[in-house]
Parts: sequence; C-alpha cells; structure tokens
Amino acid sequence: MTRFRESACTSVMVGKKASIDGSTFIARNEDRVKAIEPKRFIVQPAVSGRNETYISPYNKLTVKLPADGMRYTATPSGDQTAGPNEEDGFNEANVGESATESVYANDRVLAYDPYVKNGLAEDSMTTLVLPFIHSAREGVEYLGKLVEQYGSAEGNGVQFNDQNEVWYMEIATGHQWVAVRIPDDCYAVAANQIAIEQIDFNDPANYLWSPNIQEFVEKHHLNPDHDQWNFRHIFGTNTKKDHHYNTPRVWFAQRYLNPTAAAAQTPESPDMPFIRKPERKITVEDIQYILKSHYNETKYDPLGDGSEHDRKVYRAISLSRTAQSHILQMRNNVDEKHAAVQWVEFGVPSFCAYVPFFANADDTDVSYRELPAKMDLDSAFWLNEALAMVVEAHYHEFDEADEDFQKELGEWCRRKIAEVDQHAKTLDGKQLTTYLTAQNHEIAKYCNAKAKELLFELMTQGTELSKLTFKMDPNL
Repeated sequence: MTRFRESACTSVMVGKKASIDGSTFIARNEDRVKAIEPKRFIVQPAVSGRNETYISPYNKLTVKLPADGMRYTATPSGDQTAGPNEEDGFNEANVGESATESVYANDRVLAYDPYVKNGLAEDSMTTLVLPFIHSAREGVEYLGKLVEQYGSAEGNGVQFNDQNEVWYMEIATGHQWVAVRIPDDCYAVAANQIAIEQIDFNDPANYLWSPNIQEFVEKHHLNPDHDQWNFRHIFGTNTKKDHHYNTPRVWFAQRYLNPTAAAAQTPESPDMPFIRKPERKITVEDIQYILKSHYNETKYDPLGDGSEHDRKVYRAISLSRTAQSHILQMRNNVDEKHAAVQWVEFGVPSFCAYVPFFANADDTDVSYRELPAKMDLDSAFWLNEALAMVVEAHYHEFDEADEDFQKELGEWCRRKIAEVDQHAKTLDGKQLTTYLTAQNHEIAKYCNAKAKELLFELMTQGTELSKLTFKMDPNL
C-alpha cells in the first residue's frame, strides 16, 4: 500500500545496566504531519469472555480478538476516524510497548514483498498487542505472528520493555522483520530509518526474525555484502533525505551520550552504530533532554544563532508537530507492583514538562482523559500546546523562565515518586491500585497548575513585548 506516512518519530531505548538506577526505558516522540494532533492519556480496562472482531477504521484490517485481555494505558488520538492510534503504554504484567517508529525499506526488497493494503499498520499495533503479552520478548513474538498472518501495511519499528529486557523490532516489508535485544549495558536511538545491523542467526536468545527471511534474501539476491548479514544494508535506505532528515538526530543523541566515541561522526554519517555503550549511566533527565532537543548549542539549532542555511538544513528531534512524547520506565529498585512509570508529555517537548504517572492505575485524570474539541486550558493537551506557542513566540525572552519551570517541576516529580513509593510499600491489590490512581490525579493537578501559572505569567510579560508600542522621543 502506498500512502503518505503521517508519523515520523524519534525513539530511545536504554538497557537496565546502562541506566543510573537499573530501570529499563523505551521512549519516543510521536510526530505527525499536522501541528495539532490532539491526544488523550487513558486506561483501557481488562476484559474477559469477549466475543468481538476488531476492524481498523483506517484500512479495514480485520482481526478476531482474544477473549481475555489485560488492562493497559494508552495515548490514543482524539480523532478516531484513522484508527485508535493508541501508540504506547504499560499493561498489567508490567510490559511496555511503543508503536511505532516509521521506517522505510528500499525498492529492491519491496519489489519482492510489497506492503499489504489491509495489513497491520500503526493505528492498530498497540491495541492488538499490548493487552495480550507478558514479556518484552513475547511482544516481538506475538507481533511477528500477526505480521505473518495478516501482513504489514507499512514499515515500522516497535519497542518493548519489561523489568529485565528491552527489544526493538523492525518490520521492513509486507512480511519480513527482525528484532534485537538491546544489551543491558547499552542504549539505542532510531530515527525513521532502518537501524538494526548484523543479525546472528545462531543466537535466538538475542535476535528474532521472520520465519523465511534468510531464504527470501538469498532467493532474490538482496544481500550487497560479501561477509555479513546486515539488515540495514539489505533492507534499508541511504539517501539524501536520510542524511538531512534522519541521521542528524541519531548523531545528536550519540554526541550527547558518547561525546568521545562519537567525535568523529558528522550529522550525515551513514554508518553510525545502532547500539552503543554510553560513556556514563543514563538518567530519565538525559532521555528527556534528547527528546526535547533541537541541536542545542550547535550551529544547526533552528532557535539558535547559526546561518539561515545551518538552522534549516537538518530536521530536529523536538518539533512543533510532536503530538505527544512518552518515556516508559520500568524500575527495578522498588516492588514491581508500583514499578512501572509512564512519563507523558503533551505540547512541544522543548517547552513542556514530562509528567510521571504510575501505570498500576484504573483511571487517568479528567484533564488527560477528556479532550475538548477546541482549546480549553483545563485540558492537559490544550494547556501545554498553548504554553509551547507562547514560549516559542518570544523564545529568547521566555526560554530561561521556561527552563526553570521544567527543572523545578522535574525535581518535584522525583520527590513525589519517592514519596508515593514509600507509602505504596504498605499496600497491595485493589487498595494499592486505588492509591496510585489517586496519586496520579494529584500529580496531574499539581503539574497543570504550575503550567497555567507559567503561561499566565508569560502572557502578562508578553504584553510589554508588543511591536505596537511607542515611546516619545524627548527631543521632539
């Protein structure tokens, strides 16, 4: 199926030994074509004894649903006419999924395995997978079977994590895919380009693949290398668009986490490694920095002081059309019953805060769950869109206040998580879920209030920055 892809994201994955506190992380900016793509944050309830068939509103993919499914969190689109697009979340088994990172295969491989018009697409992927999996690895296997049965309508990269493992899966063509387990002491960044490199078919503990992929490549003479089986080389692209749209984002992230090792790389380097061991342990703030970034402190920053050409030559990570950003943190230093934290960001990531929510909850705050059709400052989505617009409109005047707001809110959120963890240790079962749900409401209320406070303060200051002002020259 040929269509103009609506999603163009940036993904970050971190293994448990690469993070500062032993957490596994999967994270992504969900970028869209439109500047406004309203999103919600919800909890989908568990189901049992169901007898239903799922039909995608987007492409009519039809799948018989399992009778039972776990509760899970999600960030669906407000407009459901193009499918639920639930995108990301944790389920009751503490398994996280982020779907999807749009990727693109080359003409050679698509000639022999084209996309399937009514196959699995981004709009359906979280809905049809997350409620039914019990580990990150099972997520890959479950999704792989769906692709085998229904085909894929597009190229996608999908992340999964649990307490122990992080997996990244790339579906390149109608039926061909591979997946790699991110080593515990490593991280990976993907940016709209097939990224997975060598596949070791003798190591099924760390690699998974579609059933006949080796035969497919051999039959159609698709491997350009003499001495390796490199998925990126066989299925991927290396074009001018990649060099200006995709690889610069990977360059910036690796430059930040591996400043020494990445020093020889340029924004257009086509052979940057997908998986790297960071030069220091990675924090949730590091992941936020990457997802918020726009080539900060380089000549390529669209908001910086570089030349007109340099400021516009590369596509940044954080965009005005980022519908939402998320970080799924599965912690290992607290009891698993309250270990999963979903950091949700609405608005432009550069200007807005990530808000943490405990995944073991049965509801979300009304400000995240409900989505008015028009701008309403009681809605978390619209509030943060408004804040981002005001900050960017007077960026150099408001940037410092906005950074202070994000820093102070981040500090408060860390303290709040620690406080909730301490009390959560004494609870279990439904009592714990009720408590965590109430705390999520409190977190939303506090963060919304702080965002409004900053918005109103900047709007007041902005009245002094109007160009429609006049000061009488005393010499007149």
